[in-house]
Order: sequence, then structure tokens, then C-alpha cells
Amino acid sequence: MATRKSGALFDKVLIANRGEIALRIQRACRELGIKTVVVHSEADRDAKYVRLADESVCIGPPPSSQSYLNIPAIIAAAEVTDAQAIHPGYGFLSENADFAEKVEKSGFVFIGPRADTIRLMGDKVSAKAAMLKSGVPCVPGTEGALSEDPKAILKSARDIGYPVIIKAAGGGGGRGMRVVHTEAALLSAVSLTRSEAQAAFGNPTVYMEKFLVNPRHIEIQVLADSFKNAVWLGERDCSMQRRHQKIIEEAPAPGINPRVLTRIGDRCAEACRKMGYRGAGTFEFLYEEDEFYFIEMNTRIQVEHPVTELITGIDLVQQQIRIAAGERLAIRQRDIVKRGHAIECRINAEDPYTFVPSPGRITSYHAPGGPGIRIDSHIYQNYFVPPNYDSMIGKVIAYGDSRQHAIARMRIALSEMVLEGIKTNIPLHQELLADDSFLRGGTSIHFLEERLAKRGKT
Repeated sequence: MATRKSGALFDKVLIANRGEIALRIQRACRELGIKTVVVHSEADRDAKYVRLADESVCIGPPPSSQSYLNIPAIIAAAEVTDAQAIHPGYGFLSENADFAEKVEKSGFVFIGPRADTIRLMGDKVSAKAAMLKSGVPCVPGTEGALSEDPKAILKSARDIGYPVIIKAAGGGGGRGMRVVHTEAALLSAVSLTRSEAQAAFGNPTVYMEKFLVNPRHIEIQVLADSFKNAVWLGERDCSMQRRHQKIIEEAPAPGINPRVLTRIGDRCAEACRKMGYRGAGTFEFLYEEDEFYFIEMNTRIQVEHPVTELITGIDLVQQQIRIAAGERLAIRQRDIVKRGHAIECRINAEDPYTFVPSPGRITSYHAPGGPGIRIDSHIYQNYFVPPNYDSMIGKVIAYGDSRQHAIARMRIALSEMVLEGIKTNIPLHQELLADDSFLRGGTSIHFLEERLAKRGKT
């Protein structure tokens, strides 16, 4: 493993991820003059970022469990290539505290928060307790894990008021949740969620919250260094989602009370200082009737980070790298100015109406361009989309002086985009960008599913 001078950026970073985020991290490193090592599975041998890397290491066969989730193989790759730091991207091992711990114990720098912080925020019960301690408002619910006593469970639900939602403490990505509307259904729902939580996350702990009927999903982006300097970089609206998976994101969020927003953003930054947070992170909230309710914190870079970058002019991935290298944040809260509006459409290799994944070879590809258009994607003509991973193959991001301007540019970009050989969700995006409710702004997290249900396609 190569040594690094104190106060200097890294000479070489290993990217422990795949797809568009691997290419995004690689570009950030190249701008900073940092060499990159890309690990890849056999399925990703021909990926663009593998060809562009200074070095690449095949770490296993296509299944994630044997490659991108193979901790010993990733650390071994860092050792043989003399990398100094490991960037986990998003998904896979990015919020795995054991991985972060093993990276640091092996003598490398983990580009992200400390392992104990990941553990704290990865458990929804301890995360909620930490937020309440920091003055960040949370959804009304049980304090701590749900009791094993049936009578206590029933009392908790009565105190909160129906409908309630049962959540797995170790859940994420929309998994481990169950909405309950009546007392008769409560106990069986708790039991079922516990069983599912144990099977999916190895942790049967669940808790209960009030189920908000018509909220929006608003998130606050933060950056914090190792010296307890922390800032928040505005908000994103991620309410356009299906089965808790985001499809369209935008920044800033339309129609949010500026005074309420500033108060919650300042509290998020203060929470980072109190818990000694390090790196980039996102506080996720449900927003209803001018109130913010904390639901979880993502201790990593987000898929939707480009919309924040475009309205603030701050490269979040480069900031992650600088913070991990021990630099102080050069940004102060007064330096952050939001300009214009940005919208991101996630492009997925799937049927736009049935949502069945559509892996295969891309026979024709033309990326859109023009003013204000950014494409984050690793695909190219003749690229084979493997069936082994998430269906997202790229993101189209449009920036404009106003929300209407950004939407107009996005419509043009999607109309110009050529992607043949596989099915994609581009037609769905085009429908949504013409929808009157979306155009008005402020749709709830249930909007898309309700819209699809009318067509019988949820």
C-alpha cells in the first residue's frame, strides 16, 4: 500500500462500485489528478469506466455476492494496486459499517463516514433517537423498538392514531415496511414485518410511526469535515417514486416555506456537528402541511446528487474525496447560493408500463445534448446491459433558469435520446413531464402509484 504525505490528496483511489456512479467517481478523481483503480465483475469487463481506469481488477463472477459484495476481494485489489483510499459509491457496500471498518483496519481510507456513524444512522431506531436529541423533528411514533407485549403494541397504536406504519429498524430502500389501518390487522402485521426484517436484514427489530396520508419526500444534502464544520446545500424533492424507488428528482423543491426550510437545514448541519459526521450525507424527510418529519439518513452519495451540484456549483464527489483526505471544508454556509432549477430523470432498462427489467444489447444509442443538459451514464452503442444488477443505466439531468425552463429542456432531451435494442422507461418520463399535476409541482409520494393504479399498472 502506498503512503501519502500529510495534508495531500490521494495518489490513487479504488472505486468499489459499478455503472454510472463508478464513471462519475472516476471523472472526479481525474479532475483532481488522482489515479483510479476500478474493480469489476466478469459481467462488467467491457464497461466504459473499466477501459478508462488507470488499473482494473476483476474480483469475481457476475453475482453481486461473489463480486461487488466480496469484501476480502475488494481489499485485496486495493492492496495489490497500492491504492490509498476506497470510494464505495452508493448501494452495495456503501452503508456497510463492517466494510468501512475493515477498510480502515487494513490501512486504507474509507471515503465516507466512520463505521460507528454508519451503524448509528443505519439503525432506524438509534437514528431517530439521535435526531430527537439534536432537535430534528421526527414522525410521531414509538420511542425505540416496539415492545413484544401485544397489549403494549395495541396501546402504542392507539396513542399514535391510525393509520400507522410498521418499519424494520435495519430496513432501507423501501423494504421492511407495512401500513396498518385497523387494530384488527395490527398484531399480525407486526409479526409478519418482524419475520421479514429478520430474513432480509438479520435484525427483527421493528418500530411504529404515524402513517402520513399525503406527504412529499424532501431531502437535505449535507457536507461535514473531521473538524466539526458542517453545511447544508439546499433541498431536493424526490416525491415521484414507485414502490419507494425514486424516478424523478428535482432541486430546489417547489413550494416549500423558505423560513421552515432554513430552520430544518440548520438543524441538519447542527446534527452533523453533534454526532461528528464526516463526508457527504442526506437527511430524508416526509413533508406535510409545512412540517418536516425525519425518516432516515443516507450516509453516502445519493443517486440524485447532480441536481444539487447544478444549482449550487459544488462538486459533491470531489468534496467527499477532499474531506476523506483530511482537508477542512472550504465552504461556509454563507457561500452556498442556489441558482436556477435542475431535474433528473432516472433511465432504467425496463418496460415503461409493466416495469419488467429489460437487459440486453443496446443496438443504437445517441445521447441528447444542448444547453443545460448533463448525462451521467456508462452505456454506449453495442453495450450489453447485464441482468445481474439494478436496472438503472443512466440519468438525464436538465438545468434551467426556472423550473419551467428545466422541464422544457428535459422534454427536448428525452425526445432527442435514441436508445434501441432494449426497453426503457423514457416513455413514462415523457408522460409525467406533460402531466398537469407534476407541472404545478408539489405532488405527494403516492402520486405516481395512484396514477399507475388507474391504468392497472402498479
